[in-house]
Amino acid sequence: MKKKIQGNSQRPRLYVFRSKKHIYVQIIDDISQKILLSSSSIAKDLKAKLPFKNKANSEISILIGKDIAKKAKTKGIKSLVFDRGKRLYHGRIKALADSIRQEGIKF
Repeated sequence: MKKKIQGNSQRPRLYVFRSKKHIYVQIIDDISQKILLSSSSIAKDLKAKLPFKNKANSEISILIGKDIAKKAKTKGIKSLVFDRGKRLYHGRIKALADSIRQEGIKF
C-alpha cells in the first residue's frame, strides 16, 4: 500500500518537480486544495540571479530553495512536509532541501 503525503494549513506540503532543464517548487495546502507559494528556475524574478541560462544544477537549486524559504517566512510558514515525488533524495533535490533548512524552515 502506497503512503500518501498530505499537508494542512499548519504544515503545508512542499512539492518538488525536477526536469532535465529546470526545477519547480510549490507549497500546497491539501485541505483547501490551494497552491500557497511557488518558485522555479524559469521565474522571471529569479532569471537575473541565475548563474547559468537554461542549466539545471545544484547552484540553481540552492537559489530556488532560499527564494521559497524567504517567501514562506513572509507568509508565516515555519514547518513543511517534504514531497519529492518518486525522485531520490540526491543531487539537486538534496541541495534544495538543505538550502531551505539553512533558512530556518523545518520538515
